Amino acid sequence: MENLLKVTIDGKSIEVPPGTTILQAARQLGGNYPPAMCYYSSLKDTGGKCRVCLVKVAQTSETNPRPMPKLVASCLTRVEQGMVVENQSSPEVLEARNGVVEFLLINHPLDCPVCDQAGECDLQNLSYEHGTEGTRYEEQRREFNKIDIGPYVQLHMTRCILCYRCVYAAEQLTDSRVHGVLNRGDVSEISTYIQNAIDKDFSGNIIDVCPVGALTDKTYRFKQRVWFSKPFNAHRSCAKCSGQTIAWMKGDAIIRITARKNAFGEVEDFICNECRFEHKQLSDWTIEGPRDMGEDSVISANKYELPVISPAVNVDAKFVSE
Repeated sequence: MENLLKVTIDGKSIEVPPGTTILQAARQLGGNYPPAMCYYSSLKDTGGKCRVCLVKVAQTSETNPRPMPKLVASCLTRVEQGMVVENQSSPEVLEARNGVVEFLLINHPLDCPVCDQAGECDLQNLSYEHGTEGTRYEEQRREFNKIDIGPYVQLHMTRCILCYRCVYAAEQLTDSRVHGVLNRGDVSEISTYIQNAIDKDFSGNIIDVCPVGALTDKTYRFKQRVWFSKPFNAHRSCAKCSGQTIAWMKGDAIIRITARKNAFGEVEDFICNECRFEHKQLSDWTIEGPRDMGEDSVISANKYELPVISPAVNVDAKFVSE
């Protein structure tokens, strides 16, 4: 059995296997773990691009008690025996994180009132925690020509933060990738090669992995604000994927199908385009029950009744009847 490494994060200790990163250890520890906009545990080579997961290593290890000279990306830095890490407890980390968010918002337009991602946007949540009320940026924001990338996915390049998640997802889930990051510097953009359409079997998952509203579902476009929808766990028999999804309901109609995500906002099991886009009839699915989106999500607001606390009555949470 491999030796476990002890790491202390914000005064709380946990033992993890060798090779575990600080971010993974913090997630196992629970509580206030570092945010992440580019790292995705189920996709290889992600991380290290957005810099919002920066932490301070106050003690490198038991054998090397000196602190690391600068803040490090917790998604890439592996723990060592006796490492001491400061996350929320470090003013330096919080100041750096606020600065990173300010940079991310420099070119990001205020599209929240019209963006389909509003209510489930990682950048929106991050800006509430680490953003400022005003902006110091006076220059013109980046502008990109609108292009058509296929029948299912809508690209809004002005909202993109270049996290590369969609690139890695398409590369690792489909047989051939047709899009990527073109150009360099402030003119870098997500685009397709020679105006190809993104229509591979599992290409719709780039919508779920996108942390902002840069890639949205054309079949769901402007149909409903997400917090007015009711999410249900649903499944169907599918030869391509597990068929385990979330069916978003408007009354008795299914208006959107998405993959199920875990507590860290990452897809548990990627689904195929057929399940996502082509089966919107209620008869296509077996509805399992309401999906708990977590108490911190605006989607859960006014959606559930609390269970009755009584030794004689045990009632599961359910949607409030209309």
